[in-house]
Amino acid sequence: MDFIDTHCHLYWADFSNDLPDVFQRARAAGVRRFIIPATDLNTFEAAAEIAATEPDVWITAGVHPHDAANVGDDIIEHLRQAARHPKVVAIGEIGLDYYYDFATPQVQQQLLHAELELAKELDLPVIIHNRDSDEDLIAIVKEHQNGTLRGQFHCFSSSAAYATRVLDTGFHISFTGNVTYKKSTLDPVLSLIPDNRLLMETDAPFMAPGKLRGKRNEPSYIPQIAEYFAWMRHQTVQHIATITTTNAERLFRLDTRGATRDH
Repeated sequence: MDFIDTHCHLYWADFSNDLPDVFQRARAAGVRRFIIPATDLNTFEAAAEIAATEPDVWITAGVHPHDAANVGDDIIEHLRQAARHPKVVAIGEIGLDYYYDFATPQVQQQLLHAELELAKELDLPVIIHNRDSDEDLIAIVKEHQNGTLRGQFHCFSSSAAYATRVLDTGFHISFTGNVTYKKSTLDPVLSLIPDNRLLMETDAPFMAPGKLRGKRNEPSYIPQIAEYFAWMRHQTVQHIATITTTNAERLFRLDTRGATRDH
């Protein structure tokens, strides 16, 4: 069966010594395509370097809310230029994060408004980061939703009621190894996501699943997350692989970008 890891930060230093092995293990586990989201212009360049040698790797262009205070007035033009890269499939990772104070809410919101408008201009989906910012984030997304805005709320950790509101905006939802943790409260959320809105990710190197928690996460662990999805949703792992792959292909238009090599 084939999987797509829709969110893995493979440019992190954690992978500097064994990235070829990471890809080999992932492909052996059935992970056939990878989306590497940028968090700023430097990580965009790093992701692009990986994508240049890996035909099944796709990338994004965006500024993470942690970095919102570190960009100039010309950031949107820089992102517009970056998005011309043939491997770019989304604007992201963008959003709001009120847990840390690397940037004020006002600065984060101003950048998010501009990035959402850029995504609509370029007809690209967005990858949304959310931490402790539920109400402001959903309000901004709804403000910009004109029927064309689409994307992924990644590493979802909010309530079932909030998930319903996210789905009502037309967005997809993905989970990482966080759903497998003993103290997780996400089981009812995972259960309610419709088949056509569910995505899978690792958020590597973070959020390793199950008994691997606290260790480096990597795309080869996707099947472990899929097994939990299947168990909680009373579906087969094959069904999970099929629906999440189809959803990722459609959202990020991977099915129109040519076949990847056979591993």
